[in-house]
Amino acid sequence: MDHSKNTQENTTTLTTIRGMRDILPDETPLWARLEQVARDIFGRYGYRELRTPILEKSGLFARAVGETTDIVEKEMYTFADRNGDSLTLRPEGTASVVRSFIEHGMDRQLPWRVFYMGPMFRYERPQKGRYRQFHQIGCELFGPATAVADAEVMSMVMSYLRAVGVSSQLTLEINSLGCPSCRPAFRQSLTDYFSALKSNLCEDCQRRLERNPLRILDCKQEQCRELSRNSPHTGQHLCGGCEEHFTSVRGFLDGLSQPYQVNNHLMRGLDYYTRTAFEVTTLQLGAQNTVAAGGRYDQLVADMGGPATPAVGFAMGVERLALLLAGQDTVKPPLVYVATLGPAAVLLGLQLAEALRGCGVGVELALAGGSLKSQMKKADRCGAAHTVILGDEEATHRTLLIREMATGEQRRLDYQEGLHFLAAGFGMGGMVP
Repeated sequence: MDHSKNTQENTTTLTTIRGMRDILPDETPLWARLEQVARDIFGRYGYRELRTPILEKSGLFARAVGETTDIVEKEMYTFADRNGDSLTLRPEGTASVVRSFIEHGMDRQLPWRVFYMGPMFRYERPQKGRYRQFHQIGCELFGPATAVADAEVMSMVMSYLRAVGVSSQLTLEINSLGCPSCRPAFRQSLTDYFSALKSNLCEDCQRRLERNPLRILDCKQEQCRELSRNSPHTGQHLCGGCEEHFTSVRGFLDGLSQPYQVNNHLMRGLDYYTRTAFEVTTLQLGAQNTVAAGGRYDQLVADMGGPATPAVGFAMGVERLALLLAGQDTVKPPLVYVATLGPAAVLLGLQLAEALRGCGVGVELALAGGSLKSQMKKADRCGAAHTVILGDEEATHRTLLIREMATGEQRRLDYQEGLHFLAAGFGMGGMVP
């Protein structure tokens, strides 16, 4: 038997899958902050968190997102399970939320406001700000069909971005994509326009021209993007109802003093959007310039087999938000480092660490011991505000030698007094045992 292949596999360095990455401990405080601010801001608007499975039946996305979209045609991670059922790692969040809305009969609880956060998966070319496993924070509102709902959702997005500190780098762009009544005329105008230019389109867009010309407007190929700049736009074909709705949306945004730009060529890469569409863009991230995007999708619930229910929502890319915030200091909670010198001090150090943690104080205990010099380096590296130095004398007399790291000042206190001092400074002093 040839063991060479197995040997080679066993000695190969294990790495992450291309397009997927570890979020290391130095990064996670920022991610946790982005998530916590979302819970805070969205909660003020009445949204509650929904958690859907990462895996869904493949037909869900073909039906919701659109069979002619790049996501369904090229980018989904799809496989058969042991029963032969086709399953897909979710490439976006809205389809799963709508499926949950229908499955659990949430049309009886309108308006239904939910937010979600978590990983999504698309087989795309990895680049800065774009990964094959990426993370989104999103919101969906079911029930209201009014323009004020669209304006409130966009205002909520910008409130969140202000709260995390990136709104000054961003632009809100809006458009109306029309509805089933006015979309056919727009579609025909696109067909006429691109038919005369068919030989200049990429192969994918030549196929899209026959199946769904709207998808040409979302093509990433430069020659197609260039041709799209002079194509007909939705604003030339809106019916009276859509025109009135879009005018009202702009009026509400003006009334909120919320800056925005009308982008008549703004399209979304998903088929389910109707009427209002928006993106929040930046000049700071190169080609991956969209930080948040969303819009209205009044037909989707009915198209997926549920009761006709208007809806509007959005999603934000966490990786891109993190890139915009890179370099900003993340506030770390106060920390106490406990250095132990010799076996007699280890038990006292463990008792102190557990007592302080019980008072709400963050503690790092020197579990591996080492010289005082090496432990002080570790205390400095972890950002400790105070270090408690415990040796034979402290263990014998149950005292604590406490060093303030910023000044080097030291004080010796008995155990209970030292515990009160540290807990009062960093934790919940009134709860000291």
